[in-house]
Amino acid sequence: MNTAKSILQKLASFEQMERGTLSVIRESSSGPCCNFQRWEDGQHRSEYIPADQVAVVEANLARHHEFQSQVDQYVALVSQESRENRLAGGKKKRPTPTFASPKKRKSKT
Repeated sequence: MNTAKSILQKLASFEQMERGTLSVIRESSSGPCCNFQRWEDGQHRSEYIPADQVAVVEANLARHHEFQSQVDQYVALVSQESRENRLAGGKKKRPTPTFASPKKRKSKT
């Protein structure tokens, strides 16, 4: 079973990754030429990827997907542990309200 510490170690091992999508523009004799699209600094960026670099970009994209999966597992695990810790304390008793002065009843006149 994964622990928070082991997941963090896996996350630290990701050295190269890229976020975005890769679309095939055309096929060449050396392989597919692609368009790499991503959001960067609040803007849409598009970059031509020659056939000899497509495999590298695909590997970086796959690592990003794996990274996101590990982050999701980490968040789920820490959320579960936090919830268990919160509930382990038992049901909290509501404190009795203290007033500066005692309540005075209104007369019915």
